[in-house]
Amino acid sequence: MKPKTQTSIMEKIDFANNDLLRNLCGERDRNIRLLEKLAAVHLVIRGNTVSISGDSIAVLHSRNLLSQLYELAKKGYSLFPADIEYAHRILSEEAAAQLERIFLDTVFISSQKRIISPKSIAQKMYIDAIRNSDMVFSIGPAGTGKTYLAMAMAVAALMEKKVNRISLARPAVEAGEKLGFLPGDLAEKVNPYLRPLYDALFDMIDFDHASALIHKGVIEVAPLAFMRGRTLNDSFVILDEAQNTTSEQMKMFLTRLGYGSKAVITGDVTQIDLPTDKVSGLVEAEQLLRKTEGIRFVHFSELDVVRHPLVQEVIRAYNHLDQQKRITADRKMEQRHVKS
Repeated sequence: MKPKTQTSIMEKIDFANNDLLRNLCGERDRNIRLLEKLAAVHLVIRGNTVSISGDSIAVLHSRNLLSQLYELAKKGYSLFPADIEYAHRILSEEAAAQLERIFLDTVFISSQKRIISPKSIAQKMYIDAIRNSDMVFSIGPAGTGKTYLAMAMAVAALMEKKVNRISLARPAVEAGEKLGFLPGDLAEKVNPYLRPLYDALFDMIDFDHASALIHKGVIEVAPLAFMRGRTLNDSFVILDEAQNTTSEQMKMFLTRLGYGSKAVITGDVTQIDLPTDKVSGLVEAEQLLRKTEGIRFVHFSELDVVRHPLVQEVIRAYNHLDQQKRITADRKMEQRHVKS
């Protein structure tokens, strides 16, 4: 049986504004060259007309992508190569997606005047979930923006006076073991675990302002253990690396939430560092609470990674390895049953 031959077609799109088209094409047409690589099409620009040739499905996808990117440019959105990649990924996943609803949804404008907005369908769902629910769990691999977007939402809520305080917590997994051998007091011992939270915070608020808010107690960055016995009212609370909480720690954290507060819990269930005899509090919480009204669970995949493109490939490779390990373990179990 002969393999199906792909239908090659050519389409043209006329753009009314040459300046906007130049913005879309990027410096030295770098956005156009990137799109050719991503979508496997050939693009030719003549005046204000772009010709697209290639496989029919790829051409239709590229037409949709270029048209929507042009509309973004009309709204004043500056397009960079990373935006082309995110847009291509979004429309490859869902052709009917509206890029404007995602890219123009401003979450926060950082102290460096950088606009923080969602870059994938899952990120948009995540932002909407935080806006509409008081407790949100985000589960997925590293680099998907779980903590960063939660931090942006928290800072925005504080600046808009929707909350009076931000509390950021992380479990210090090795608190009873390796930390004891580190020099310094408790604060110095746990600081390496809290560093990623500080990094995200200082990326949004200038250092002096953030430091002043921390000094006043308006923003608190602390190990999870420091949450015990407290009630957090009018607060935006973030628990990061929640896969490394025990069942007891997760229950303790979730019951800290007071009136007028929001809680966002983030974690990656493929990177659990707990001892093998301990159940991850995040895994257990999803099993117990996923049908609870008012609590939202948002799942991310490697498609939502917004770091270096190689991070996607690393995640895919390790996911494949984990799958192979599970298959091997299942086969060994079956063989044991047969022998017995």
